[in-house]
Amino acid sequence: MLGRRLHQATVAVSTGRPRGVGEPLNHPIVLASNIRGEAGEYSRTHGTATWLGLEEAVGALEGGRAISFSSGMAAASGALFALSPKVLVLPTDSYLGVRALVADHVQQGHLRTRAVDIADTDAVVAALDGADVVWIETPTNPTLDVADVPRICAAATAQGVRVVVDSTFATPIYAQPLSDGATIVIHSGTKFIGGHSDLLIGLAVTTDDAMYDRLHQARLVNGSTPGALEAFLALRGVRTLPLRMERAQANAMKLVTRLRAHEAVATVRYPGFGAMVAFELKGGAAAADAACRAVKLIVPATSLGGVETTMERRQKYAGDAHVPPGLIRISVGIEHIDDIWDDLADAFGGTP
Repeated sequence: MLGRRLHQATVAVSTGRPRGVGEPLNHPIVLASNIRGEAGEYSRTHGTATWLGLEEAVGALEGGRAISFSSGMAAASGALFALSPKVLVLPTDSYLGVRALVADHVQQGHLRTRAVDIADTDAVVAALDGADVVWIETPTNPTLDVADVPRICAAATAQGVRVVVDSTFATPIYAQPLSDGATIVIHSGTKFIGGHSDLLIGLAVTTDDAMYDRLHQARLVNGSTPGALEAFLALRGVRTLPLRMERAQANAMKLVTRLRAHEAVATVRYPGFGAMVAFELKGGAAAADAACRAVKLIVPATSLGGVETTMERRQKYAGDAHVPPGLIRISVGIEHIDDIWDDLADAFGGTP
């Protein structure tokens, strides 16, 4: 646009907009399934201006071409469809929805898996031999483990193994895995990209034109298209993504310091960036459940990435039975940090 590389904050604001003289500043909500003309255009096949604006903006932030889907799980499904692996290396600690998706493929005989600790880079590299795809989630949900994406991508490329990176927690603000050699980056745009807990949408991004076509085909034949309103809201969310992440990360860092000093807290997990924090109370599952019931400002909820702070004890879900019983995952919002902390400390009881 200006003949030089723009900062992410500028990219988030300036891309994915109409450019013609007399056009609106923002893409409108295109509420049309059918399109007048003789070329056979149809929204499921060709998309709408609202989708395309969102895809342009997220693609620019990630450094690739984006395809939008109806949800983050639809994007994950689209990536598996596009890659069609026979042997998949998968993190043991990762989003339970993706693990359930992969388990279903395994049960149907479509693929085999090799489970790895994604933070153990040597183990990941060792598991690549004979694999087709390695699935990286970083930071992981809910344990917040961090993968060495550059090293894993380098090893995978050397062996002809393609790489998917679920970068939902990192967002394009703190990581751009395509530049490290990833084949596909996926996002649950429901979370930080949308940022207001009011939509479901997913995105997959790639620099490979053939893979882009495969992802487009996945969306087309599976019918996993985004809604018009959802695409509009997600693109609006992109505009403030850098600003929201800056505030949420600043809050998270302060919260981590206070959690580590609190007498009721046993352990704290934080990758050093982003808005996700996990911690355990000394009283285990009972204390964690009591804290989640006691908060008044913080929202006890399972989703995350909104402007509001949310928290929950994760081991209560069957898919997360392997995580520590008292682990609380908290998505830090943009409220004032003192208000977040006061609510949390009150919920812990005892000395703040």
